[in-house]
Amino acid sequence: MDIDFSKFDTLFTVTEYFNTDDICKRTIAQYRWPDGDVICPYCGGHHCHLCRDGRYLCRECNRKFNVTVGTIFENTKISLRKWFIAIYLITSHKKGISSHQIAKDCAVTQKTAWNILQKIRTRFSQDTEGLTGEVECDEAYIGGREKNKHESKKTGGNQGRSTKTKTPVFGMVARGGKVIAKKVSDTQGKTLSPIICEFVKPGSRIFTDEYIGYYSLYDSEYTHAVVHHNAKEFVVGDAHTNNIEGFWGQLKRMIFGIYHFVSAAYLQRYVDEAVFRYNTRKEKESVRFAELFRRSLCVVSYKDVRKVG
Repeated sequence: MDIDFSKFDTLFTVTEYFNTDDICKRTIAQYRWPDGDVICPYCGGHHCHLCRDGRYLCRECNRKFNVTVGTIFENTKISLRKWFIAIYLITSHKKGISSHQIAKDCAVTQKTAWNILQKIRTRFSQDTEGLTGEVECDEAYIGGREKNKHESKKTGGNQGRSTKTKTPVFGMVARGGKVIAKKVSDTQGKTLSPIICEFVKPGSRIFTDEYIGYYSLYDSEYTHAVVHHNAKEFVVGDAHTNNIEGFWGQLKRMIFGIYHFVSAAYLQRYVDEAVFRYNTRKEKESVRFAELFRRSLCVVSYKDVRKVG
């Protein structure tokens, strides 16, 4: 049974096809073992036998296992149909989807929906392949909204680049390509420079604003162009940071518009989610669905969900 993910471009086609857990299990089996050679997740033995109870038996270690063992679906009490629907909803919504909405759409509790979302977010890991060509770099500060606070509870001196109640995120985007964004402890040059060296290939042309944290780029292996935002400069020739600022706009709309609040501990996961959406923005819903499904074929434990950093 060959499953063509390209036809799953609407929620209707997803729910119509994946209408039983058996179909979901066959789909998982096809993607895990496309050549039909079932590999034991315990000992690595090949050519495991399918038993009448729907489980596989390894001839080498004599252990039985389900097709979900070794995937994000392992030990789940939730129908695989609901998992597949949740994955599609998460990939198809442009600005994300809340756990409350997942709970309504998949008929599960909000707590269960939150755990589904967090498990799936662990699979939004960013591609570490280096950026090259023309690369824009910038920082964003998430949180610390003081507008609706009582005067007695507002934090003083929290404007601009203050990190008293805000968490900094550093981003780099290759023009016409992908974005990489990381939560950072601060935005000092000694923090940003190693990240740039790690992810931007030598010889690239880097565009930034006039922030002092980028001064080390003047004497580096990169060509550095600057736009002076304080002087109301936003585009000087081909020098600008419009692409990375556009990504920050998407990230903030996702966080403040859909999730409303994100703790600093889990912020990187939400950044990873935004990066996935940005880097696949030109792809069809079916392609994003297939990609995230493929990434789900690995173990994600409760400790992984609760792990923060």
